[in-house]
Amino acid sequence: MPKLKEPLALTEEFTAMAARVLARAPEGDLWLFAYGSLIWNPGHEFVEQVRGTTLGWHRSFCLTLTRWRGTREVPALMMALDRGGSCTGIVYRLPAGDRLKQVEMLLRRETDGIPATNVARWISVNTKHGPIRALAFVASRSGPAYAGPQPHDVAAHVIARAAGHWGSAAAYLQRTVEKLDEHGIRDRNLWELQRLVANEIRQLTPSG
Repeated sequence: MPKLKEPLALTEEFTAMAARVLARAPEGDLWLFAYGSLIWNPGHEFVEQVRGTTLGWHRSFCLTLTRWRGTREVPALMMALDRGGSCTGIVYRLPAGDRLKQVEMLLRRETDGIPATNVARWISVNTKHGPIRALAFVASRSGPAYAGPQPHDVAAHVIARAAGHWGSAAAYLQRTVEKLDEHGIRDRNLWELQRLVANEIRQLTPSG
């Protein structure tokens, strides 16, 4: 089956969004801050990766999604950076070249919809190179998909049951925890959520 072409208006919207993002970009190398799936499935080229910590942001399953890893009937919760706390992740230095194309590809992957709730923003990240400005995708609290902070037991109930054409929300969480562990990064909230999700799945699985 031939691949359907994206509507011209949507193509132009992403190109315009990428241009607006780059208009606020710092001088020098283009860095990308990854905190979730961009760590275990980057989907882009990079020339360097280092650990980095950003202050004022934390991982949170605060977005409601009805596609990808959820459906309209059983929506998923998806992770984003939300205000408060701190977050340690991986910072990628992207190759020199077509910066507009690179940012546009990231927007197509990470933007949850138009208008977006998971929005591109330049944030400060502390690394072994010192502080750098990196592109990150953060939750807009005024966005239509923003669900707000969820108690762990509520989030675990949703994550254990949601799945879509990209797989389950539980698998997304598990892969993130595993990859963070490989990098020596421990996020106590994710580890606790992973434990609760595992308990939920065990309860959903018929015994013997």
